Amino acid sequence: MAEGIANKFTCFKAFSAGTRKSSLNPYAVKVMSEIKIDITNQFSKTIAELEEQDFKYVFTLCSDAEENCPVFLQGKTIHIAFEDPPKLAENIEDEIQILNIYRKVRDEILDCILNISNYI
Repeated sequence: MAEGIANKFTCFKAFSAGTRKSSLNPYAVKVMSEIKIDITNQFSKTIAELEEQDFKYVFTLCSDAEENCPVFLQGKTIHIAFEDPPKLAENIEDEIQILNIYRKVRDEILDCILNISNYI
């Protein structure tokens, strides 16, 4: 979600990656479409796939990423903690409740990115 939001609302070219690959989350796709951001063309990448890239800023968004991300030689690393929607929703069966979890985290990420100057 952060990649889609950052690419829509900032002048930066954003990439997202994780400590492991996973499929595109359908709940994330749905809640992003609600704010007119299409993330269906995004695909899962690992941090290792981006290690050769030069970045001005590297944002880690969850504790797993903060602890397991390699140190990028170039760029400033900034950690901003967000809750992990799949973990929050893992024992919930009601789709409305699940979507509300994703919306909450989406909105927190959106607010953060719209105020990115506070972090850089």
